[in-house]
Amino acid sequence: MIYLQLFLSFIQIGLFSIGGGYAALPLIQNQIVDIHGWLSLQEFVDIISIAEMTPGPIAINSATFVGMKIGGIGGAVVSTFGCILPSCIIVLLFAYLYQKYKKLTVMQGVLNGLRPAVVSLIASAGVTITLLTLFGSSDIALKNIDIRNTVIVVLCIIILKRYKPNPILIIAGSGVAGFYFYLQDISVASVQQMINMILLFLIIILIQFAHRSKKMT
Repeated sequence: MIYLQLFLSFIQIGLFSIGGGYAALPLIQNQIVDIHGWLSLQEFVDIISIAEMTPGPIAINSATFVGMKIGGIGGAVVSTFGCILPSCIIVLLFAYLYQKYKKLTVMQGVLNGLRPAVVSLIASAGVTITLLTLFGSSDIALKNIDIRNTVIVVLCIIILKRYKPNPILIIAGSGVAGFYFYLQDISVASVQQMINMILLFLIIILIQFAHRSKKMT
């Protein structure tokens, strides 16, 4: 039953994820956190952070991670398939229609109308993740501000704007800093959670490697 629920949830996400992976984040949050309650908001943000660090589209990576956490390997496969199936069908259909009717003004009008909606979806996801990172919730209050996260965010912005390094270095450096802070309060339960997250990371790497190997052949 859980596999069917995962498939139906992610096929809806894949169907309405117009604008790329980041535009899908509010839809994933709505299905996984708000409707089904499979994950807390903090768990959702943690998974999104890992999905963003791994190779491949963030929406597909998120689907794989969420499915793995909820339904194991079978859940990861079902969620990923549900996420990519609508886009495969729609892209083929739109490619045909665009080539045939790209000069029609109505087609340009539809595309122009979709752009503001895509921007709002991406902005909504960005605001949610920012508030949770800096304040630990959606409530803005100085007493709730996370000093460590705020310092990391500010430093990353300054480094990116001033020195324009490879983003991979920023992600790696932030991960090392976060891991250092994490070790300050580590416990047995935390070690087990860390091992689970590492296993999830390795699984998504293997999936991406298999996908790329298939493309090369």
